[in-house]
Amino acid sequence: MKILVTGGTGYIGSHTVVELQQEGFEVVVVDALFNSRREVIDNIAKITGQKPEFEQFDLTDQAKTADFFQRHQDLVGVIHFAAHKAVNDSVQHPIKYYRNNLDSLMNLLDNMETFGVPNIVFSSSCTVYGQADQLPVSESAPIKKAESPYGNTKQIAEEIIADTVHVTPLHAIALRYFNPIGAHESGLIGELPNGVPDNLLPYITQTAYGIREQLKVFGNDYNTPDGTPIRDYIHVVDLAKAHVAAVKRMVGNQMKKPFEVFNLGTGNGYSVLEVIKAFEKATGLKVNYKIVGRREGDIEQIWADPTFSNEELGWKAVRNLDEMVASAWHWEQHYRNTL
Repeated sequence: MKILVTGGTGYIGSHTVVELQQEGFEVVVVDALFNSRREVIDNIAKITGQKPEFEQFDLTDQAKTADFFQRHQDLVGVIHFAAHKAVNDSVQHPIKYYRNNLDSLMNLLDNMETFGVPNIVFSSSCTVYGQADQLPVSESAPIKKAESPYGNTKQIAEEIIADTVHVTPLHAIALRYFNPIGAHESGLIGELPNGVPDNLLPYITQTAYGIREQLKVFGNDYNTPDGTPIRDYIHVVDLAKAHVAAVKRMVGNQMKKPFEVFNLGTGNGYSVLEVIKAFEKATGLKVNYKIVGRREGDIEQIWADPTFSNEELGWKAVRNLDEMVASAWHWEQHYRNTL
């Protein structure tokens, strides 16, 4: 069974390609390489023993997207990761986010309908909940006004998918991620953003390695025990395995309705300072950090109620915070030592 993975050389995408291949799926990757590197395909092959098919183009290009689907009419499903994803960057460049994240999705859905590709797993986000009224957050929590254009693209994308599913044979699962961190145990793939990291863990590991002089902690005046924002951090391999579970649910005709939504988190919330301390404990290194002002678009605290995913999807996050930060450091060291 062949699966298209868009954004498959990216952080979560590459880990998901590995898990799909190890479960016997054939994978074709499409990526524009805006924020990733072609050599990731070779590193996936080193892990799994098979090189996924790869095509480089921008999914906002209607003609190229249609040509791809014309040539790949044996797809049983799509996992759609390809999107710009930095909250703060989206605040500064909203049009870039709306154009890229929504045009690519609409081109995909249009061609899936045309060529009869029946299933899509959508990479969504807990940002759709905004600052939730109740914690932990379940799938029944209200969708609140997004705190950033990035978060809004995820809300709008889910609405586009729901409207499309309503009038086509398409089936869809939206996976609302909490905060993915960590890396594959091989050290061959991990999170490698271009420029200064927008996410916490690569900022920590790059600071510890000496790539960055100092880690900025954005705000210590939130209404949390230590004043820093709280998030539900989930190991990227656990997250990747949830995508395989979602695909199997679809191709096995086990869905209860044509569009389903699942939260992917651990159910535990950790503050920024707690993550830094966990990293220091796991590695024996001190992280040079500085408290600075709040960052626009950030919410105060959020963590998941993963009960529905655990019971209905048959999936559960199993790796703890110590394993997450240690694997991120292993990846950072391995990558820098190969340069």
